[in-house]
Amino acid sequence: MARRDPLPPLNPTRAFEASGRLLSISKAADELSVTPAAVSRQVRALEDFLQTPLFERVRGGLVLTSAGARYLSDLMPLFATLRAATEAVKSGSQSGNVLRIRSPATFAVRWLIPRLAGFHRLNQGIDVQLTTSSVPLNFEREDIDAGIQLGSGDWPGMNTQRLIPNELVPVVAPTHGLKKPKQLEGQTLLHSLARADDWDLWLKAARLSRINAQRGMRYETSLLAYQAAIEGHGVAIAQKALVEKDLAERTLVIPFGPALDRGAYTYYFAWPSGKRQTAALRAFREWLATVVHD
Repeated sequence: MARRDPLPPLNPTRAFEASGRLLSISKAADELSVTPAAVSRQVRALEDFLQTPLFERVRGGLVLTSAGARYLSDLMPLFATLRAATEAVKSGSQSGNVLRIRSPATFAVRWLIPRLAGFHRLNQGIDVQLTTSSVPLNFEREDIDAGIQLGSGDWPGMNTQRLIPNELVPVVAPTHGLKKPKQLEGQTLLHSLARADDWDLWLKAARLSRINAQRGMRYETSLLAYQAAIEGHGVAIAQKALVEKDLAERTLVIPFGPALDRGAYTYYFAWPSGKRQTAALRAFREWLATVVHD
């Protein structure tokens, strides 16, 4: 009988998930109540187990490798589910005050998760169970209370609440040397399979008809395309609101404009219409409204 590949060691995987989510060894150490040296050892142990680097150590922090970004996007919903299941058992209920939300992975990692601690501080009795997928929401078939979806926001059977502006901008590593739009002709364009038309839309808005919008490298999600841009692999087309941290820290820069505002075509928080809202869902919607308008 063939030997099955073992699961990854739990403690190193937990250390990597916290470090990758927070992009900080010291913050992960605080969250896990261990020393930064212990977190570093655990991450290295996982890298040895996987036989691939997950982080690049750079001045001032951590940068995920492409493999690390992909692995983190898969691990985060698993750890979120594990935490929610554990809390449900501890509280003696499988439903209780758990709010089940699904989101595209890039939006979850880049926008929602960094803000969720604020919700938990205000609503300590509500546990958010977050999963990720880019497939359309279907409340009749899925065991979720609400979700985040990209589109026009006018979906049958759903109420929606608009979240962020959807402004498309080119982004690149600051060392790339890109300065003029016409220079894109000789650059590698980085695409997201989940947002396959973004480069074409932006190039048309910029009146750069001679540049082939279809060439370049393709990644499963924008999360991976952004990471590839950070590592200097080419130029990504980004939703500006999802790269704010990178722009502030100058791991990415916008080399030129214009910004293409997609207007009503953006991310929405959605929940089923015709169904009584729970107190947890109302609290989450009210919190979202304050975060969006800050």
